[in-house]
Amino acid sequence: MIVSTIAQGFLWAVLGLGIFLTFRILNFPDLTTEGSFPLGGAVCVTAITHGISPIIATLLGIIAGVLAGLTTGLLFTKGKIPIILSGILVMSGLNSVILFIMKSPNLSLLNQKKIFDSLNFLNLPPNFDKIIISLIVLIVVIGGIIFFLTTNIGQAYVATGDNEAMAKSFGIHTDRMKILGLMVSNGIIALSGALIAQSEGYADVNKGVGIIVIGLASIILGELLFGNLTLPERLIAIVIGSILYQLLILVVIKLKFDTTYLKLYSSFILAVCLMVPQIKDRIFPKKEVIK
Repeated sequence: MIVSTIAQGFLWAVLGLGIFLTFRILNFPDLTTEGSFPLGGAVCVTAITHGISPIIATLLGIIAGVLAGLTTGLLFTKGKIPIILSGILVMSGLNSVILFIMKSPNLSLLNQKKIFDSLNFLNLPPNFDKIIISLIVLIVVIGGIIFFLTTNIGQAYVATGDNEAMAKSFGIHTDRMKILGLMVSNGIIALSGALIAQSEGYADVNKGVGIIVIGLASIILGELLFGNLTLPERLIAIVIGSILYQLLILVVIKLKFDTTYLKLYSSFILAVCLMVPQIKDRIFPKKEVIK
């Protein structure tokens, strides 16, 4: 059970890393997440059922997420629609897109090859294939994010999130940076959707409902545990936060709470985590330094 939970934590950590790029760096919530996540799974599963290699199918899922992010970015920057409303519009539209792709509300991978089956020749214990594949994906994603943010374009992207007015004064095309960020973020989120769909063996049109809470929980728990960190440390903290979140959900299940209300428990856990810093400051107020 613990191994399975850790495997799930690794897979969901990819979602947290995608959300981090908009929520923490650009400083705005992107609700496209709840559409791009199931979209990645739907495209991937549909492609696999049509005989396409799981690796290629996963890449197609990523491309679908990138296009979803591009659509939100254009509505936000060119259409001048507020980011939250832009995300909601794309998220709602993607619901129909997913139904069009799958031709049904859900689609199974029964008797179909999945990306995790590529390690069958190793005869690993249950769930270890998911841990190894997800670790490889996490290393690639974290390495890619670190590399991207250290490039000139990446620095311009960070500057856009830090201070848009100042970034513009330096000649940075902030609208392009926002579009780029949304594309990269939703591509990673769709990757998570594709991997989890293969892990669970099916894709569902309603899979994205409330999914942003899980990603935010990974980020918040990581920050709560470790505080101020460097970029690489923060990305690793998201992975640890994701595993911890899955362990908390496991505890809820073990305590025999009704799993029908699992999303309610998830929201409660996130709300508590968000309130902890304020509670801590009230109990242990910072002393003012008298000069």
